[in-house]
Amino acid sequence: MKKIFKNAILSASILLFSSSLFADGLTLKSDDMFGQITNNQVFNGFGCTGKNISPQLSWLNAPKSTKSFAITIYDPDAPTGSGWWHWLVFNISADTNKLVSNASSLMKLPHASIESLTDFGSSSFGGACPPKGDKAHAYVTTVYALDVKKLDLDKNSNPALVGYMINSHTIEKSSIITYYKR
Repeated sequence: MKKIFKNAILSASILLFSSSLFADGLTLKSDDMFGQITNNQVFNGFGCTGKNISPQLSWLNAPKSTKSFAITIYDPDAPTGSGWWHWLVFNISADTNKLVSNASSLMKLPHASIESLTDFGSSSFGGACPPKGDKAHAYVTTVYALDVKKLDLDKNSNPALVGYMINSHTIEKSSIITYYKR
């Protein structure tokens, strides 16, 4: 009887442990971004001739304690010494789970959300545009589940400050990495 009881406890423990390994966490998806960036998400300027369309994004399995979301697109390979911020959106309400394609240009971002300055100097999406002949750059698109309803920042906030505030309030995050070379 003792052996059966021990085996039952062991089996239950293994089941609980293995189910936690496969528990669904925050997951970011996109119909527009996968593998290589297409001309839709390439900047129109700086020598690039893309359509500069912000990507469609959706996310699921946010932590129950999420009070808001933020989205960033960042190029760690930009030859600046500090990377390049392509898009920063924050104060996205906790009941939101998607952004439509071209939301930045079409002004279809969720109510009360804020797009702050990018390294292009504008408060809107700026697509990929690595230097001609440079290696393929990685573009990291990330959704952050935050523990605050609102970051006390505005559309003129410096991207590094926005990144700092997002990271200091992150509960969980999920990223998609895409690449582009010209």
